[in-house]
Amino acid sequence: MSVSGSALLSITPITSSSSLHPRDSKKSPSFSNLSSRHTPPVPSPASTSPSSSSSASTIIDSDTDFSSEPNPCNNSDTVTVKSAKFTYSRASPSIRWPHLKLSEIYPSAQTHLPVASPMEESHVFSANSEAPEGPQKKPDSDEPLGGSDEAQETLGRPSRNRVKKMNKLALKRDKNWRERVKYFTDRILALKPEEYVADVLDEKKVQMTPTDFCFVVKWVGQANWQRALEVYEWLNLMHWYSPNARMLATILAVLGKANQEELAVEIFTRAEASIEDTVQVYNAMMGVYARNGKFNKVKELLDLMRERGYEPDLVSFNTMINARMKSGAMVPNLAFQLLEQVRRSGVRPDIITYNTLISACSRESNLEEAIMIFKDMEKNRCQPDLWTYNAMISVYGRCGFARKAEQLFKELESKGFFPDAVTYNSLLYAFSKEGNIEKVRDICEEMVKVGFGKDEMTYNTILHMYGKQGKHDQALQLYSDMKSSGKSPDAVTYTVLIDSLGKANKIEEAANVMSEMLDAGVKPTLHTYSALICGYAKAGKKVEAEATFNCMRRSGIKADCLAYSVMLDVFLRFNEVKKAMTLYQEMIREGLTPDDGLYEVMLKVLVRENMCDIVDRVIRDMEEISGINPQVISRVLVNAGCYDHAAKMLKVSISNGYELDHENFLSILGSYSSSARYSEACELLEFLRGHSPNNTQIITEALIIILCKAKKLDAALEEYRSKGEIGLFRSCTMYESLIQECIQNELFDVACQIFCDMRFWGVVPSESLYQGMSSVYCRMGLPETAHHFLYHVESKGNIVDNLSLYIDIIETYGKLKLWQKAESLVGNIRQRCSKLDRKVWNALIHAYALSGCYERARAIFNTMMRDGPSPTVDSINGLLQALIVDGRLNELYVVIQELQDMGFKMSKSSILLVLEAFARAGNLFEVQKVYHGMKAAGYFPTMHLYRIMVGLMCKFKRVRDVEAMLCEIEEAGFKPDLQIYNSVLKLYLGTEDFKNMVIIYQKIQDADLKPDEETYNTLIIMYCRDHRPEEGISLMHEMRRLGVEPKPDTYRSLIAAFCKQQLVEQAEELFEELRSNGYKMDRSFYHLMMKMYRTSGDHMKAESLLAMMKEAGIEPTIATMHLLMDSYGQSGQPEEAEKVLKNLTTAGQVLDTLPYSSVIYAYLRKGDYKAGIEKLTEMKEASIEPDHRIWTCFVRAASLCEQVNEAINLLNAVQASGFDLPIRLLREKSESHVSEVDQCLERLQPLEDDAAFNFVNALVDLLWAFELRATASWVFQLAIKRGIYRHDIFRQRLGG
Repeated sequence: MSVSGSALLSITPITSSSSLHPRDSKKSPSFSNLSSRHTPPVPSPASTSPSSSSSASTIIDSDTDFSSEPNPCNNSDTVTVKSAKFTYSRASPSIRWPHLKLSEIYPSAQTHLPVASPMEESHVFSANSEAPEGPQKKPDSDEPLGGSDEAQETLGRPSRNRVKKMNKLALKRDKNWRERVKYFTDRILALKPEEYVADVLDEKKVQMTPTDFCFVVKWVGQANWQRALEVYEWLNLMHWYSPNARMLATILAVLGKANQEELAVEIFTRAEASIEDTVQVYNAMMGVYARNGKFNKVKELLDLMRERGYEPDLVSFNTMINARMKSGAMVPNLAFQLLEQVRRSGVRPDIITYNTLISACSRESNLEEAIMIFKDMEKNRCQPDLWTYNAMISVYGRCGFARKAEQLFKELESKGFFPDAVTYNSLLYAFSKEGNIEKVRDICEEMVKVGFGKDEMTYNTILHMYGKQGKHDQALQLYSDMKSSGKSPDAVTYTVLIDSLGKANKIEEAANVMSEMLDAGVKPTLHTYSALICGYAKAGKKVEAEATFNCMRRSGIKADCLAYSVMLDVFLRFNEVKKAMTLYQEMIREGLTPDDGLYEVMLKVLVRENMCDIVDRVIRDMEEISGINPQVISRVLVNAGCYDHAAKMLKVSISNGYELDHENFLSILGSYSSSARYSEACELLEFLRGHSPNNTQIITEALIIILCKAKKLDAALEEYRSKGEIGLFRSCTMYESLIQECIQNELFDVACQIFCDMRFWGVVPSESLYQGMSSVYCRMGLPETAHHFLYHVESKGNIVDNLSLYIDIIETYGKLKLWQKAESLVGNIRQRCSKLDRKVWNALIHAYALSGCYERARAIFNTMMRDGPSPTVDSINGLLQALIVDGRLNELYVVIQELQDMGFKMSKSSILLVLEAFARAGNLFEVQKVYHGMKAAGYFPTMHLYRIMVGLMCKFKRVRDVEAMLCEIEEAGFKPDLQIYNSVLKLYLGTEDFKNMVIIYQKIQDADLKPDEETYNTLIIMYCRDHRPEEGISLMHEMRRLGVEPKPDTYRSLIAAFCKQQLVEQAEELFEELRSNGYKMDRSFYHLMMKMYRTSGDHMKAESLLAMMKEAGIEPTIATMHLLMDSYGQSGQPEEAEKVLKNLTTAGQVLDTLPYSSVIYAYLRKGDYKAGIEKLTEMKEASIEPDHRIWTCFVRAASLCEQVNEAINLLNAVQASGFDLPIRLLREKSESHVSEVDQCLERLQPLEDDAAFNFVNALVDLLWAFELRATASWVFQLAIKRGIYRHDIFRQRLGG
């Protein structure tokens, strides 16, 4: 059944310049279908011939596209833009394989007709690839082609004789069908715009078959689809023509290639029902949809075929596969699933099926599935062809396996194939992607060597490689070489150049390339404009970006999602909200929607501008138009700061059955917490408990974050520890909140423990947290760990630009005297940076200084002077500090003079540093010299300096200088602070000027200064020394009431004062109070109490105290046992003292004269001189030499003897032990004894326990007992001269 003329007349071409009626039609301009995917040369069975290179393919990799945002509208510029025609000569096999000499087999035709793809040629129009029906005989070699009248008429030349019309069989068998088809094709394509196809066809000079007309439509359509449609319309208007499936499939294929989908659908809808054999027609229509990736439409047609009783063939399934692969990204195992679907339909996949799937895997860089398909192909004995190997080489290259691609390339010849231009370009792309310039150069040389030469695709690949590496000069040079070599840069060439230059902020050069592109007559594509717009946007040139965008639209190019998104981002960044929202509405009307990131930026700006209504509208668009699920919307809103809206969407997502997004939820709660909106946070938690009861973990994590934000760290830690089951917490936000709060509260050990927990359970810390913990470990004195964290961050490819972290680590290494590690770290930094920051150098100088490495510090100082940056005051102070730490104070003035000669002026901080050094060394003279020199230089003293000066002068007990300094402080307008007053209090305490101490304390109160621990302790010690311990204990109670805890020395002084005055009850009360309160008293407290009991002769309490001491875990020493034995001696029980001595001996203690002196003194005190002398003998037998303790015991006992002979016996015993000075003083009168006594006192004076004082007292008592007054007098004067006695002392006797 033929289609009626009226029906055909209603089919209107889509261009206004074309008319349906032959007499009204005009020729429309042709449109070139530009590639819209920036991919490497991937063979595509459904679009390109296996014997030709992808002439229109571009080579920009998907991961280096000129925008970081995805472009879902890949084909938006393919229909509306006419670009300069890009001819690819290697479409001819004779050129692709020049070494095979194929020029005779494939001669060049006068009319250049592109070769169809395997799928189109062998399947969709399989009948067209053969001669018209009927057998063909080889023409007689003697008869020239066209020599007969019939041939002349076929070629359009007038016959000299009358031509007879051939019958149908003869016409079918006629071997000149190609000449007939070519004759009409050339005539039609040669028509002027104002001429019509009917003018040629109506002449009927050549007799044609229906198959001939199919070829005419096909060949004409390859050059001009409007003229092909005119031929098709003219045929349908002829009453003698019967429409057939082959013709319908042919015109559908022509319209499909021209992207005239709507027109193809119209023709298919009207003519499909009238055609009997429709499988071929359905395949053709599916091919139209497949070209645009409309997989659903293809599937609908496939189902429709089955409903109408037509069984899809292999072409149908191949077309379906091609459509699915073009419709979007591949999901895992998709290729294999499609292959199995073909098999389940009872059809055996062919080479086209496999090549289509492998090519799709290559485009998606899906190496795993490509290998699976290839193995399945070999397993099912489907022989791979060159197309297959090209696709496999391509997929290996795209996935970064250049060596594997090269290996496959080398195996081609053994498989019976010769590499073509596509093969070489695919291999070239593989090595260019990994930036292997040498290998790319080698492949280019081999291409030229085998006869190919570098083509446009080769140049584009290398240009793209240079662009990715930032080698823009080489790219521009290659671009120049390309033009000089006669190759015409295409849209891809210019786009790659503009894109790479724009990314490198060379926007002027990018704009110049765009100008060259226009001058060359190459029309920019959507991607070209987008690349330039992105470059302008990156450079912050809003006006130029906007102008380029408007120019693109005026040129007829329809903006895609990327172009709209870039311009939206530009407007939003420059706060042009009105323009941004206008463009956003236009974008929505075009059926395009921003991505999540752009919505986030848009919402941030709208929130900042307080445009609440528009915010609500955008959120509705996200939900209703963009179809974004509530969970994602909530996440976007959180990032944009719209927390109330985010909470609402979160509730909607949970109510709709979405899983709870933990990070999103915690961010919302964190916002509520930081703004103290705890009620909203609790409400959300309650909602979660009601709708998601299994999320105990997230609720606990949320609560911890809220508590941290509310500064309730103790409660947060309690929740963490009590609910923290093994591996329960997984939220990075929760860990970071808890750690940051611990850091702010200086709970560094807790922060470190939580950080360790976090890493142990596999929660990956953020870069900022690593840096924060690095600072924490520095503050804890663990620079190695801090350094390890920074190394970990850098090993992940991140750059730590926080220089203060490195400085902290260097300084911490310095404090720990690990200057070698600090030096190594600076060396590493220096390798990465051409010039070090001054702060880094100064930190290293100070690290050296803290270890006293002056020479190393000076070397760094000299490096800074030579190479820069110039040293600062901090650098100079580091040098001086190095000398000070090394104890080389005598060199300070030399270094200072050198620095002044170099032009440096000593700063106030440097002078203070020197002054403090001399002060710590106790060099008062140098301190005063520096102080007066500083004042002479015009530097006024600070309170810090006054503190140093007063403290040093107090140390030297320069009372008058201190009082003068206090007056100077007040004259300078300062008020002495508590530290100065405390120093003065200690000064007066040392001079026992208790009256002035009271005055100073009154000044402290008058100045409203709050006495500290040191103040109270000094005053309490003053009361103790002034024999007023009761007042001291009262002040201690006041001190405690104010929350100030006394020092151990204060308690010790109070107990000592009570003991000295034999206030046993008060001493015991204070001692027991400390003991009951759990105060850890050391051995000295127990010794004080034992001394008191010794003096009082209460050996029972002394024994009890010894037991307490052992209970407290304090082991008694020899000194302790000495005190116990003394207490036995004071109570007249020398036998008990001797038992203690024997116990010590039995226990293996190493004894000295101290315990023996206690036993000897006990016996001598009781009057048992014989036993005392025996113990002396026993001591000598134990190889213990008598010392001053023994001498003092015997001399004191001799002074107390009632009988002279007893005293002499005791002194003789001392003489026998090696000390005869006392006996000689009694028997001899010689001035030489004066020097001997003086030498003896000189030896005893440095010893502890008042050895010299006790000996002098005993000796003077002895001399007075024997009435040797003169000798006693000059011994007394010697003691005063030696400082053993004070100059104003009166003679007194120690009571034990």
